[in-house]
Amino acid sequence: MVSEEPTARGEQDLRDRGREAYRRRTWSEAYELMSAADRRSPLEPADLELLATAAYLLGRDEDGAELLTRAFRQCSEGDPARAARCAFWLAFHLLNSGELARGGGWVAKARRLFDDGRHDVVEQGYLLYAVALRAIFEGDDATACATFDQAADVGDRFHEPDLVALARVGQGRALIRLGEPGQGMALLDEAMVAVTAGEVAALVAGDVYCTVIEGCQETFDLRRAQEWTAALAHWCASQPDLNLFRGQCLLHRAEIMRLHGAWSDAMDEARRAGERFLRGPGHPAIGVAFYQRAELHRLRGEFVQAEQMYRQANQAGRLPQPGLALMRLAQGDVAAAQAAIRRVLDEADDRVSRATLLPAHVEIMLAAGDLVAARIGADQLSQIAAELGAPLLRAMGAHATGAVLLAEGDGRAAVEALRRGWTVWHELDAPYEAARARVLLAHACRELGDQEGGAMELDAARAVFEQLGAVPDVIRVETLIRGAATRTAGSLTGREIQVLRLVATGMANRAIAAELFLSEKTVARHLSNIFTKLGLSSRSAATAYAYEHDLVHEITHLPTWVVRPTRPGGRAP
Repeated sequence: MVSEEPTARGEQDLRDRGREAYRRRTWSEAYELMSAADRRSPLEPADLELLATAAYLLGRDEDGAELLTRAFRQCSEGDPARAARCAFWLAFHLLNSGELARGGGWVAKARRLFDDGRHDVVEQGYLLYAVALRAIFEGDDATACATFDQAADVGDRFHEPDLVALARVGQGRALIRLGEPGQGMALLDEAMVAVTAGEVAALVAGDVYCTVIEGCQETFDLRRAQEWTAALAHWCASQPDLNLFRGQCLLHRAEIMRLHGAWSDAMDEARRAGERFLRGPGHPAIGVAFYQRAELHRLRGEFVQAEQMYRQANQAGRLPQPGLALMRLAQGDVAAAQAAIRRVLDEADDRVSRATLLPAHVEIMLAAGDLVAARIGADQLSQIAAELGAPLLRAMGAHATGAVLLAEGDGRAAVEALRRGWTVWHELDAPYEAARARVLLAHACRELGDQEGGAMELDAARAVFEQLGAVPDVIRVETLIRGAATRTAGSLTGREIQVLRLVATGMANRAIAAELFLSEKTVARHLSNIFTKLGLSSRSAATAYAYEHDLVHEITHLPTWVVRPTRPGGRAP
């Protein structure tokens, strides 16, 4: 506990020590010393601002707001510029917490201080920034972009690095959303130069770190996201009692850990992030923390826990898709998965949102047998990947395209696309996604008659899934391996067995194509492969073979992301 000396000299000493602690970024010490000074004798506005900043950085939002409100009242008559700055920071914290109405109210209150038109001050730029921030939260990216640019110009004119950094990073995010990722990322990098050079205040630095990382995630720029997340973690570690921004840092770390296969560590980080967000008023990121935990539970096959986390994410304002739809697919409810992913994809009106949903959409549409929708989704994903050029997106696009080609019966093209996707996943150190690509490669190898190659791909995938604890995937792969061991002497693929079964019922190629959602040309190619592999020369001989080997009622064992066509409503044929 800080000793409170009763003399005026002691009060000055507390203030001086508090300011020095603030400069050293020892926030708890600064808060205690300056709070002690304030109890002895009310602080002046400049010191109230320092104390308020320390309170916010420690996660004491209510205290910070109260202190800034006091400073605003003290300045509103004689020092409108300082009053406007206090109002700006009140608005800044409210807007970033999702309280747009209250935040906007403080902006309006501050702007009235300058109604006489006699004040050409840098605070005008800060208020422009707040207006732009509200616009971007309301989805008006064009207005936000233009207003951020105006705010940055004011910052440049007054040589105010804090304002310039905030405004440029805001403008960069707006440009990304407006479809100009190159220009947007250039502005984000520019803002980070000021941060890493130590030119901006701690509150600004933390906000810029988090905003830049979110921009990297929007453009699927994994390399930059990893680089800046590591820098943010180091920055947070240099201020042990910092609370603000630490939760976001934990979330960013959890996402990267999950991609790299460190699932237990990712779960710990996401849980810690959620606990931090729960300490204060409802933070918008709490839903993201719940969603990340839900995803990890789903991948492990812990569906009860995943369901609970998805629901909590939804209650906190984070859409539980596409994860919930993928879980329904894993649970065998194809119709529910299909309805959910279609709805959210229809609502996604920007390419970043669509790129996030399209991989799951393709997987679910393939499981539902809707090859047309799957093909459209894969093509859209590949187009977005080409536009943004991010390796992560290229891997996602190649994976989706390979899965669709496999479903269409083009094994050679599928191998090429899947191998391309696997290579990028491997370079990105994404073991789970790479293993999923290997399962599809196993199916493609079998389509091409390479049983040994398919078996090797499955063995490699199973080893990764077992190491990660991806229980549902382990079960699927083991089912595939067992199915391969009991396959007929002709070594037919799963799709070829499906075609053979329908031939044995007397269906013509056109009817088989309609039943399996294939083209007649693809059915004819499958039938030719069947004749070659089994040494047969006619449909009647193929029918006889199917009955002799008890294949008419056999159901092939394929993972849900491959080709198990269903009729409308999700019922398997």
